[in-house]
Amino acid sequence: MKTILVFNDIEIILISISALLLFIQILYYTLLYNRIYRHNKACVKGAIKYSDEMPPLSIIICARDESDNLLRNLPSILEQDYPNFEVIVVNDGSTDESEDILKLMSARYPQLYHTFTPDGSRYLSRKKLALTLGIKASKHDWLVFTEANCKPTSNQWLRLMARNFTSKTDIVLGYSNCQSNKGWTNKRITFNLLFLAMRYMGMALCGKPYMAIGRNMAYRKELFFQQKGFSSHLNLLRGEDDLFVNKVANQSNTRVETDSNATIQMQNYYHHKDWREERMNYLTTARQYKGSQRYLLGFETTTRLLMYFAIVAGIVVSSIYMHWLMLGLFVLTFILRFITQTVIINKTAKSLGHDFKFISILPVFDILQPMQTLGYKMILMFKSKNEYRRR
Repeated sequence: MKTILVFNDIEIILISISALLLFIQILYYTLLYNRIYRHNKACVKGAIKYSDEMPPLSIIICARDESDNLLRNLPSILEQDYPNFEVIVVNDGSTDESEDILKLMSARYPQLYHTFTPDGSRYLSRKKLALTLGIKASKHDWLVFTEANCKPTSNQWLRLMARNFTSKTDIVLGYSNCQSNKGWTNKRITFNLLFLAMRYMGMALCGKPYMAIGRNMAYRKELFFQQKGFSSHLNLLRGEDDLFVNKVANQSNTRVETDSNATIQMQNYYHHKDWREERMNYLTTARQYKGSQRYLLGFETTTRLLMYFAIVAGIVVSSIYMHWLMLGLFVLTFILRFITQTVIINKTAKSLGHDFKFISILPVFDILQPMQTLGYKMILMFKSKNEYRRR
């Protein structure tokens, strides 16, 4: 009898912990991760004020051995429905046919310009050097950034980004993801990118911007030179997007564009190792983020894992002692979180233009994501620090 009472106490503790963690998780999803959907809804109702001006702008793209992607994606950028813009492609030491393709396309599109990075330059990472050269070559104050393996989902991308260029705005964050295809790897990457966007765009919509993805963002040229470019993190190989925005973004100077027609779609990763390398690059720079946002989001991940542990432990204990009512409460806790999560993630995905649903695979990805991140962090512990520094 005494043993049963001890286990009853354990069950009560576990269900109390599960309920508390469920409350925290629901708060995160309803207050933070639901922001994009609510923002789009407010846009439809006309509750958000936008600028009517369409200032001239410069699109900066870095390309290294991207001839196929330039052929595939550049036309959709050059044919945007926008009155005055230029596209500057920085050829970063390509050994393929990129230079020939850029010359041919320049003859067809007068707004296309291209330059190159000099060989042997080592004072910056190649990506930061290419961006710096592109920015210096640009003619206009507003700079829009994307990559050679990306293309807009519509010809309204620039108009939608530009409507956020108000007098008080210095930075605009946009959404990007990969093409939706069949396959486990594609779904995992798509979910990760969606969830990442729900975090950094949600935080920005809450007035706490902390990072950006360079495939779809804009900022003022003046801001770049005020901050002396990438001088604050020249020692790192990457950080040209997230660390730069982390340093300069604040509640008053940052806006977010969430319209599905402003989405940037990138080519699928052909190898999982490419995706892993990109994730580890961002994890490396994330260590240097300032502000409390990083820790708040880390707290969400911790509570998520603890909740799963408490629920699984409670189900096991309740099953062993055949306390079916308590077992039902643990299952109900899981179902409540699953419903909240599914509704919000799928509504957000739909508002961003995704044509698929994360339902049957959501619990799997929900557990795998923090475990995968932990695995990458462990890999980084055994890698040389110089591997992610400038070269």
